[in-house]
Amino acid sequence: MTTGTAATAATATDAPGRSFRPLAGVLTAMAVSVTGTRVSAIALPWFVLATTGSATMTGLVAFAEMAPYVAVKALTGPLVDRLGPRVVSWTTDAVSAVAAGLVPLLHAQGLLPFWVLLVMVAVIGAMRGPGDLAKSVMVPEAADHARVPMERATGLSGVTERLASTIGPAVGGGLVALMGPLAGLAINAVTFALGSLIIAVALPRGMGRPAVPATAADPAADPAVDASGEEQPAGYWRMFREGFTFLRSEPLLLTVIVMIGITNLIDAGFITVLVPVWARESGNGPAAIGLLAASMGATAVVGSLIAAAVASRLPRRTVFFTGFLLCGAPRFLVLALGAPMWLVITVFAIGGFGSGFLNPILGAVLFERVPRHLLGRVHALGDSLAWAGIPLGGLVAGAAVATVGLIPSLIAAGALYFATTTLAGLRPEWREMDRLRGGSGRADSVAGASGVGDAADAAVEPEPARSA
Repeated sequence: MTTGTAATAATATDAPGRSFRPLAGVLTAMAVSVTGTRVSAIALPWFVLATTGSATMTGLVAFAEMAPYVAVKALTGPLVDRLGPRVVSWTTDAVSAVAAGLVPLLHAQGLLPFWVLLVMVAVIGAMRGPGDLAKSVMVPEAADHARVPMERATGLSGVTERLASTIGPAVGGGLVALMGPLAGLAINAVTFALGSLIIAVALPRGMGRPAVPATAADPAADPAVDASGEEQPAGYWRMFREGFTFLRSEPLLLTVIVMIGITNLIDAGFITVLVPVWARESGNGPAAIGLLAASMGATAVVGSLIAAAVASRLPRRTVFFTGFLLCGAPRFLVLALGAPMWLVITVFAIGGFGSGFLNPILGAVLFERVPRHLLGRVHALGDSLAWAGIPLGGLVAGAAVATVGLIPSLIAAGALYFATTTLAGLRPEWREMDRLRGGSGRADSVAGASGVGDAADAAVEPEPARSA
């Protein structure tokens, strides 16, 4: 038997016309959104530092954005499935555009006290979470329309994110240097508005509809039935519980989430604290930070392009852990050893290449194993759990440097990174990575399977993976 969602996907795939328009639209909206966010990542801290002179307030603003991002994203999965990813994407981007635009406008009028800035940033973070989720959820449907393998679609998504993450900081740095931080914040508002317009207008009609509620053919997700015998949509908490129950029944996805959650926490501390402290103590200065990010980002784009082209024919487990071996512990070790700059850049570039293969594989595994009607809530829960440590990464790294110093902190973080990615690979769940290749959600493709039937951002630059 086939659920209504699977039937919809099959119809799109079997239709006589093959269209790349949906995939191009989703990827374009992703590119615009990520570029604006990366511009803001430079402009906003600089604006806070310039107006307050306080590093503590700068960190508080960063926390005010990321904490709502993680929390709201975890809770909006059922809403994405109920309302449809298209509606969620364009509406949240529209709200973000208004909030981002108010920051330079209120500042110009002298009406932006610090608490109002925190509120605006929190609104942006709260809207970005479901907005990013909704765009990601539309990738498999767009792949159906284009008739491309899931690894290729998720690989192109990874290329888009990596490229935007490389271009965005360069654009942001130039804007801030030439025109000041308010120009960067205004550009962020424009990109949110443009992303909303692309999703609302440019995508073909009918794409990104609400997930079709499961019918009696799928007892595990049977909707509520009223007194007249008519099916009613399941309530929010029931939908949330269904996503949590499915995720708990998937050992591979849980293992991925735990591993990525630990590496994301380490990477967040590495980027926000360890690398800047290294740049200061080594005398290389802030230019070295941008150079390392650019070298890793550029080679990550190359790796993602190759992954998009050939990953569907490669053994996932081998490629995945080789990628983590290249992009993980060596970065920490080369900084701890005080290596010359050319060697540091080389190690980061090799690591970026390896990281380019990670999110395409993670995304393909997620989309293949999760039924389409559960994709929003499972993806939201997985991403949020994997991102949960990111707001704390800088705090942990800062405390470690203050307690034991930079070099021991780098060595300890690198060792933990290596142990996490290596020991996880020994678990038997990872053998499941190469099963169900080309599927469209286990419960949609195999009725009655045992049990009930992520991976971008997401997945931190220059860390390898955020998604789960």
